[in-house]
Amino acid sequence: MNTIQAIIIAIIEGITEFLPISSTAHMKFANPFLGIDDSPFVDLFEIVIQFAAIASVVVIYKKRFFDFKHFSFYLKLIVAVIPALLFGALLKKYIDAALNNLWVIAIVMIAGGVILLFIDKLFKANETATNTNNEAGEISYQKSFIIGCFQVLSIIFPGLSRSAATIIGGMSQKLSKKIALEFSFFLAVPTMMAASAKSTLDVYKTNPEVFSSNNLITLLIGAIVAFIVALVSVQFFIKIVQKMGFAPFGWYRIVLGITILVLLYTNHLC
Repeated sequence: MNTIQAIIIAIIEGITEFLPISSTAHMKFANPFLGIDDSPFVDLFEIVIQFAAIASVVVIYKKRFFDFKHFSFYLKLIVAVIPALLFGALLKKYIDAALNNLWVIAIVMIAGGVILLFIDKLFKANETATNTNNEAGEISYQKSFIIGCFQVLSIIFPGLSRSAATIIGGMSQKLSKKIALEFSFFLAVPTMMAASAKSTLDVYKTNPEVFSSNNLITLLIGAIVAFIVALVSVQFFIKIVQKMGFAPFGWYRIVLGITILVLLYTNHLC
């Protein structure tokens, strides 16, 4: 992976990380077009820039993240991240295999898109509810855990989108779009922090040569680009969802998924 390739992938990651369209799928689809072959470094790079993009949430919501008066906020994030940690460890071999199967990812993209077409209508009552329990600070531990279980779906089905899974999970617990979005953002931080640490350690144990000075520079460049682009992407996502709902993202997923399937079938994408 050269510097130009790294920057392009980082831009794709920064744009798509918070959108319910699966940043992982986009990176896996983009790699063949850019001539990037699978390797331990590429896998590590994708995880690191995902965490860098998600770190932008800490900056945007810094008052919330560093409000140590509400310690339960951190406990609820821990409760929510536990299912993903457990299933991620148990299903690692399955996950690695699925992530390299573009057919599976494309099909999941389409299926997830169909679901997003109906989310706004399905949970329309959430937006009109005036229940004060919909405030972020009042999300219960039970709801946190259930949202965390929804996040597991994005692990089992690569291409589903961690963002989409957790947002739908939040809305299923009668949270408004705004609160569901924010909790999805917050939950991404410990989730990707753990995933980045685990992936880095695994690569270091099996392929220590990956951590050459040139590769570390590439990682740094990718992380910075993904972080900056994600800062803008988050704001864009919130505005689009508030004005148009999730349907546009659903149609986008369906069109992209079908396009990838056609390219795979005609051997134009390997």
